[in-house]
Amino acid sequence: MDIKKNKKWTTVGFIALGCPKNMVDSERMLALIAQAGFVITQDADNADVVVINTCGFIAPAKAEALDAINLAIRQKQKGKVQKVIVAGCLAQRMGKNLLNETPGIDAILGLESRDNIPDIIKSTLTADKTITAVSPNPHIPYDDRTRLRITPPHLAYLRISEGCSKKCSFCTIPSIRGKSRSKPKQLILAEARQLVASGTVELNIIAQDITAYGRDLKVKDALPQLLTDLAKIPRLRWIRLLYLYPTGITKRLIEIVADSDKILPYFDVPLQHINPQILKAMRRPHSKDKICRLIETLRTEIPGCVLRTTFIVGFPGETDARFRELLEFINWARFDNLGCFTFYPEQGTPAANLPHQVPDRVKNNRLEQLMLAQQQIAFDKNKSRIGSRLTCLVDSIDKNHTAKSPALRSAMKKGRFFGQAPDIDSLCIIRDCHASPGSFINAKVTGFKNYDLLCKQI
Repeated sequence: MDIKKNKKWTTVGFIALGCPKNMVDSERMLALIAQAGFVITQDADNADVVVINTCGFIAPAKAEALDAINLAIRQKQKGKVQKVIVAGCLAQRMGKNLLNETPGIDAILGLESRDNIPDIIKSTLTADKTITAVSPNPHIPYDDRTRLRITPPHLAYLRISEGCSKKCSFCTIPSIRGKSRSKPKQLILAEARQLVASGTVELNIIAQDITAYGRDLKVKDALPQLLTDLAKIPRLRWIRLLYLYPTGITKRLIEIVADSDKILPYFDVPLQHINPQILKAMRRPHSKDKICRLIETLRTEIPGCVLRTTFIVGFPGETDARFRELLEFINWARFDNLGCFTFYPEQGTPAANLPHQVPDRVKNNRLEQLMLAQQQIAFDKNKSRIGSRLTCLVDSIDKNHTAKSPALRSAMKKGRFFGQAPDIDSLCIIRDCHASPGSFINAKVTGFKNYDLLCKQI
């Protein structure tokens, strides 16, 4: 007897790709799928239905998504999977055109149809053609309450707005996720309380640009007001701000962070470049002088604050001299954390058609040079922390530890101090630590290994 054909339940394998904004969508869909009575399985290769929540921001993300889709379709062709559903940014961006690259998809689910995922699954099980549910202009500022969390229970991402109204020449986000739409403050606070009640002690505030929060609602100082209210929630210890547009960092916001013991002095400010001509071609409104003044202001007003940024190398028109200017700026600014990627000429963006495109070989070489320069800065900063004391949030047991004794292995933990955001930054490797994940401990920095700090609980 074929058990799979005669069972009474439908299994759903879920593959979550992309950024924290996409992760929130994945967690919401997982909750809806479970509430509808489907059985969620970790074995996506043998599930009745496979749902792939995709990213489609740049070429590597698209390639990763297509690989996952093609793998699911191959499992379907082998008879191990019945239906394949594609959701998320790539589904929104490409719509029915996805079928040209990956024939065999059973449903294409756009962003605005996220909460319809249970009905879409049911429909695919009886449909004999591809279901497409993609609205060309998503406009809902999603209600993200009640999620089946992918993150550890002690940390969560809290989305405060959706979409982006900026017009950066290289970016696909506005065309995928629409214009900036702020969630009502009471809805955000209700979600935050729900997350904290479930054990969350660290909330990471996310949006395409959190400094734009409330602008569409015509509310002055909306972000500082929201943060003030979030900080009043009992048992919430850390509030981290991710993706702050440089021109949106106001004096009031700096004051709120400086005066709070919950809002972390961690500023994630993607700058993209520093050369004036490149910034103009990118359609970024800030100038080099204003960026330098902002960095100096942050470090003056909040001593010990941590600065993170992101750059693009190989943007059209980036000459050797303009790249050297970027390197010189990095060595001056000495960012604590830095990410970088090469420019991708994304279809539909103005930058894709700019003259003076930079060859891939040059882009990759510049990427390597920049990251080597930042590596030395990071190692110098790690060295300067040796002997200092940190408050760390314990995340997990260090499963890579090779000690033979189970007791020693369980006493090696991975954690983070306030200057390390989950998933994107380095870690603290903590020995002699018997605290459970989600606990805050005091630790002393004893050394470092590459980007990670080596610590001992005290």
